[in-house]
Amino acid sequence: MRLVIQNLTKTYKNGVKATDNLSIEIGTGMFGLLGPNGAGKSSLMRTIATLQSPDAGSITFDGVNILENPMEFRKVLGYLPQSFGVYPKMSAEDLLDYFATLKGIGNKADRQKIIKEVLEITNLYEVRKKYVAGYSGGMKQRFGIAQLLLNNPKLIIVDEPTAGLDPAERHRFLNVLREVGTNSTVIFSTHIVEDVKELCNEMAILNGGRILQHTTPVEATKEIEGKIWTRVIERDDLEEIEATYNVLSSNYNQDNTLNVRVYAEEKPSEEFVTTTPQLDDVYFIALKQDQPVTA
Repeated sequence: MRLVIQNLTKTYKNGVKATDNLSIEIGTGMFGLLGPNGAGKSSLMRTIATLQSPDAGSITFDGVNILENPMEFRKVLGYLPQSFGVYPKMSAEDLLDYFATLKGIGNKADRQKIIKEVLEITNLYEVRKKYVAGYSGGMKQRFGIAQLLLNNPKLIIVDEPTAGLDPAERHRFLNVLREVGTNSTVIFSTHIVEDVKELCNEMAILNGGRILQHTTPVEATKEIEGKIWTRVIERDDLEEIEATYNVLSSNYNQDNTLNVRVYAEEKPSEEFVTTTPQLDDVYFIALKQDQPVTA
């Protein structure tokens, strides 16, 4: 199963070009779509989910033109948007039964079977009688996964699912997503590099509605081996260092000094030492190279 996007373009009425002649192919497994807020990730997700139409371009999944056959495609689609509402006085079990009915599962026994399965997969079976409105943020996100699994989807889209979750909830959510992503195509949209590093076997960096890089986390870091350098500086020296070198990031040490990471083909100066590249470095390099050159 492959999702094939060709020359996709979408410009909103306010003139913002959310998707800019974008082309990419995505296969089975966990695919990370990484980009800053405002990069066009959600717009692309909504277009793939057939919630909005592009101005130009085509999208096919498993040979089906989804823009021409949206209803057929939705039968195999699972979608978790950035935020979703729930009925305030319905338990998880009752709400899933309602969603399953909407998705065309008419037989009550069939509904009960699939509801039990998705509640167990998402570790919500013990709290199935509780109102979803009273769930924690992480539990609500896991409920979101439960509802999208009801129709055994072949393509799963999750948009910024870990934003706002505490570390424990994030860990539980990623484990659930890892489990459901083994036999489906899962597009995981996020601005959190760590999520992609932990979860995805393939990734793309998106900014300004364009794909800047399509690679794997392993290959991406391998390509910049020997090109990431670090040194400790005083806080007051940061401005000068940023003006002199290609600084990717800087982090405070306990003594209030800064640890800076620099991208350079060769050793920038005697004070720098080479360091192991990280996926964050790949991300920052792509975004910095995408910035327009100012005179």
